[in-house]
Amino acid sequence: MPFPPAPWLLAILASATCALPATAADKERAASPEVERAKYLWSQSPHGKMLERILPPSIEPRELPEPRSEGARLTARYCVQCHYLPNPQMHTADKWTTTVVRMVWRMQGKGNLGVVMKEMMDNVQAPNDQEAAALTAYLQKHGQQEIDPAYPALKSEPGKMFSIACAQCHALPDPRRHTSREWPGVVERMKRHMAWANTVVGPDSLKTMPVLHTGEIVRFLQHHARADGPSVTK
Repeated sequence: MPFPPAPWLLAILASATCALPATAADKERAASPEVERAKYLWSQSPHGKMLERILPPSIEPRELPEPRSEGARLTARYCVQCHYLPNPQMHTADKWTTTVVRMVWRMQGKGNLGVVMKEMMDNVQAPNDQEAAALTAYLQKHGQQEIDPAYPALKSEPGKMFSIACAQCHALPDPRRHTSREWPGVVERMKRHMAWANTVVGPDSLKTMPVLHTGEIVRFLQHHARADGPSVTK
């Protein structure tokens, strides 16, 4: 049963493709001074296209949880040096610990992309130990609430589609994280992110089997969503 390549590989391969047309949200996001500065630095680098394609432009600093907190400030300060701003919900609390360590190594010119990092931008700065600890604590606090792997509904066909689609890019979310009314918008936003990273669209040879049906995934999430909030008309 064929599966798509790992997201990190697809991100690199996608660097050779053209960017998707800019949306109103993209233009609004570009007004962020942190993102604007990062994009300018990327434009001066031979690796700029790769950096621009690592993560989709999904969130801007003011949309971060607790946007006025020190953790949010550090996230916007350091993370956008090398890619678009990550959403804290991208990883679980446990995974953020190792992710921050790896990213700090790279910002220090070490790790498996250390040399490339030195070539990409002359002014990449790394957080000190105190800042790294605060950044880690913030991302852990607002990290993804992952679904229990033993959740029985994951064995159903819609549950399998949900697992395959969503686990490509981040920790598998608990359906109770959102209400049934919220899930269609969340899934639509994720579709745009997957199109950006080419994890589902593209040659048939890269598509998953069975075919992933968005409608089935939405219905699965709505069925197991948080009980509060108005119901969505089926």
